[in-house]
Amino acid sequence: MRFGERGEWYVVGQFGLLGLLGLALWFTPSFSPPWLTGLGQGLAWGGLLVLLLAAWQLGRNLTALPKPRPEGYLVQTGLYRVVRHPIYCGVLLWAIGSSLTHLNPWTLLLSGLLFGLLDRKAGLEERFLEERYPDYQSYRGRVKKLIPWIY
Repeated sequence: MRFGERGEWYVVGQFGLLGLLGLALWFTPSFSPPWLTGLGQGLAWGGLLVLLLAAWQLGRNLTALPKPRPEGYLVQTGLYRVVRHPIYCGVLLWAIGSSLTHLNPWTLLLSGLLFGLLDRKAGLEERFLEERYPDYQSYRGRVKKLIPWIY
């Protein structure tokens, strides 16, 4: 199997953008007013909670790649009963919250790029899931997207 066939480039890009966002949060000046800092912190902590809970609910199915594990199964309980791709939602909530807490053009730009990359990655994952699980189409019809215009 060649590098990239399972969506590895998305994972490289995702962790690269998260690393750059971490550096921007650490090394760039913040122009965030106190009220926005509080809101951002709440979103960031909420995002981390969603991310960790969704990862725990995936259990042995958890992978950073968009392509599901060969021995995996379709998780349709917990957060996955309510929304598709809750880990991506958690990452985005953390990124947006962190950007609001430490407001500047770099954090906003990197959060926007991460949003676009995760949108594309989720679209690829949707295709892999449809190929792998025959009942994914009905799951997709039942479970809504968190944000209607993505994936």
